[in-house]
Amino acid sequence: MTTLEEAVGLARDESGLTVVSTLRADNTIQASLVNAGVLRHPENRSPVLAFVTYGRVKLANLRARPQLAATFRSGWQWATVEGDAELAGPDDPQPWLTDADRLRLLLREVFTAAGGTHDDWDAYDATMMEQRRTAVLVAPTRVYSNG
Repeated sequence: MTTLEEAVGLARDESGLTVVSTLRADNTIQASLVNAGVLRHPENRSPVLAFVTYGRVKLANLRARPQLAATFRSGWQWATVEGDAELAGPDDPQPWLTDADRLRLLLREVFTAAGGTHDDWDAYDATMMEQRRTAVLVAPTRVYSNG
């Protein structure tokens, strides 16, 4: 059985690149490429798949239909993580997201969990707020692979 950590580990050499698929209102699939990693959920400390996103389409899909699939790969080896997205951002408040500073730190945690580094965290923080970036946390309901 593939675990969340094993699935994400497939993309370690590619900064956690994964194809995330969401469901549009017309029941067609919308897919995009994101950097994702594993971190502990801020409230219950369980491991979750995490990535940061912004923009209308993916967030609108996830707000209306939170189910998603994220597929990681290395060569011909692949693994998919399925689950429901929990959104945490300036337009998606959570009870455990107590203030703007906690959101700022969460966005950094997700970025670094996905293998990201930054030379100027203040500039990073400013960009995240300006673009109204949202953390997407996914508690896996199913993880499977071809291996």
